[in-house]
Amino acid sequence: MNIFELVVLPEEAADEQKIQNLFFKKYNLGGQLRVVKRSIDARSRQVRIRLVLSLVAEGDQQNVTTKRKWQNVAHSQPVVIIGCGPAGLFAAIRCIELGFKPIIIERGKNVRDRRRDLAAINKQHVVNPNSNYCFGEGGAGTYSDGKLYTRSTKRGDVIATLHTFIEHGAAADIAVDAHPHIGTNKLPGIITAVRDQVIACGGEVLFETCLKDIFSSLGAVTGVELQQLNNSTLFTLPTKAVILATGHSARDIFYLLHHRKIAIEGKPFALGVRAEHHQSVIDASQYHCADRGTYLPPASYSLTHQHNGRGVYSFCMCPGGIIAPAATAPGEVVVNGWSPSKRNNPFANSGIVVSVLEEDVQAFKKYGELRYLEYQKAIEQTAFVAGGSNLKAPAQRITDFVDAKNSASLPSCSYLPGVHAANLHHVLPTPIASALADAFIHFGKKIKGYYSNDAVLVGVESRTSSPIRIPRDKNTGMHVQLQGLFPCGEGAGYAGGIISAALDGEFCAEKCRDYLMDS
Repeated sequence: MNIFELVVLPEEAADEQKIQNLFFKKYNLGGQLRVVKRSIDARSRQVRIRLVLSLVAEGDQQNVTTKRKWQNVAHSQPVVIIGCGPAGLFAAIRCIELGFKPIIIERGKNVRDRRRDLAAINKQHVVNPNSNYCFGEGGAGTYSDGKLYTRSTKRGDVIATLHTFIEHGAAADIAVDAHPHIGTNKLPGIITAVRDQVIACGGEVLFETCLKDIFSSLGAVTGVELQQLNNSTLFTLPTKAVILATGHSARDIFYLLHHRKIAIEGKPFALGVRAEHHQSVIDASQYHCADRGTYLPPASYSLTHQHNGRGVYSFCMCPGGIIAPAATAPGEVVVNGWSPSKRNNPFANSGIVVSVLEEDVQAFKKYGELRYLEYQKAIEQTAFVAGGSNLKAPAQRITDFVDAKNSASLPSCSYLPGVHAANLHHVLPTPIASALADAFIHFGKKIKGYYSNDAVLVGVESRTSSPIRIPRDKNTGMHVQLQGLFPCGEGAGYAGGIISAALDGEFCAEKCRDYLMDS
């Protein structure tokens, strides 16, 4: 396939005929063009769009998607998948392609019913520990923007993964844009379509069902004990293979493994706050203009800094987004961010987080491999109290935070349960707070208006990654102690986002196939 590059103005990139004319002018070639990749280049004063193009041969379709090979597996050998996030869903999809019957176990509710629990968090400040922004159909990704960018391009077929989303309702642009996202308003329908496809192929999805135990004999999985949460009924499901894709917030699973002496490892994560600015401030700085116009999307940013050997960086940046309450239990405050597909809310928010080091968790050493988890939990509980013990989040103007003084008032904020003025230096450990304060001054020199009295910090951003790694053999994909158990995705410490989790789900399904074929 011949590949060509064309650099155009934003308004030109929105006009197919203009692209065709500019292409002919530069290359003296005609024919149907396909956009292979599209990215924004804002390094100079005049923002431009970089297009990677290919010529479509006569008779070829312009928008070609790679479709999965669906088949009926209703009577095939079962594979139990714990968790219905991207890792679990794509493990199920790959199982179907490989001829196995996936049985997905999800503690939360389906997308439609889950919405009621999200409304209760935002309006009544009540957290359902089994159905919230982290738990439920589609996992945390369903209500956290649907960012599809990944650096894990060598772990699997990223394009095939994107095309699976397209096959189930996502816009075709996600296969083209350099930093694609679906949008929280569109993800639920897509996730529902994927689930319906799994069921149509003979797979099963059991909602409001929780893993309570893992059974084994002679070092190999023999089954699982499950509980129906709506009536507390316990039942056993025999299986030789379990893909454990429970996400980074399923603490009960980590406790279960620890109690059963199934090896886990404490893992460092990153901790910080959500920084929220008016989107117009970010647009003006990133695009070098007062008004980005109608042809450029709301601007994003990526920031890094080093402070006393610790990395400080932006995480899950949400242009035109909302700060969301991501607590998974009563008595804690956790924040995350999301955006609708149009990213048309007036604020931009991003996690600004600091690497947690082993020295930070020494006070929790008695918990052994759970020390990072207990450290994380303690900070979230401190944030709950600092916010007023009612799910309001502790917040502070960015300038006041750097000066370590209380904010007399707070600017408008998108966090729906509300914010409460508090000194975040009393919420975050000193090494984390000091690193953040230094970084915000540094970031203010990179983005005009970033270090401003109008910007607000909301705490705490603490679920950046799992505080536990579940060790697995790199060749077999299985747990290092228990055959037939396949730790998977973010919760096991092997992914960091929707695409990398999906790819890891497929990897585990393939390794599961190898194990079942040999056993």
